Amino acid sequence: MVSDNGFAVCVYCSASTADAGALALAAAVGTEIGRRGWGLVSGGGNVSMMGAVAHAARAAGAHTIGVIPKHLVHKEVADVDSDELIVTDTMRERKQIMEDRADAFLTLPGGIGTLEEFFETWTGGFLGQHEKPVVVLDLDDHYRGLFEWIDELYGRGFVTDYSLSRITVTKDFAEAFAALRPEL
Repeated sequence: MVSDNGFAVCVYCSASTADAGALALAAAVGTEIGRRGWGLVSGGGNVSMMGAVAHAARAAGAHTIGVIPKHLVHKEVADVDSDELIVTDTMRERKQIMEDRADAFLTLPGGIGTLEEFFETWTGGFLGQHEKPVVVLDLDDHYRGLFEWIDELYGRGFVTDYSLSRITVTKDFAEAFAALRPEL
């Protein structure tokens, strides 16, 4: 069982920041996932934002699935409290399981690992590998420079209208959650 209604969100976020605002955002996201009766798919770590979102989701009643590669079990302190903890051999295997188990993707502040997960999910969406919503919640302009650059690439013809239509980038918490499950 993923959640009471069978819907699960994969959250990509930092596994290293100690920023209080980012940790609070992760906890608020986890709480909202649980409040909505959704499940959480995460990177399986028990640290930083990744841990905060999972703890808050469970506290709010969400079913949590953590997916972590063997080489990160100690570094990211595997979330052994997850309802399901899946340990993979590789990062590629981790990402595939996360994608398969999720119905939508939400990106929060993070570094290069978070960016890599976001770009792979976004690319898979516009290449037709999935039809799942891809949402970036950017409350504090963490990704402002990135999306300014993507706008520049769009202006130069390197990014298409269709590519941009496959993501929702918002500063609004409620809008992000509405975009994750637009049929409701």
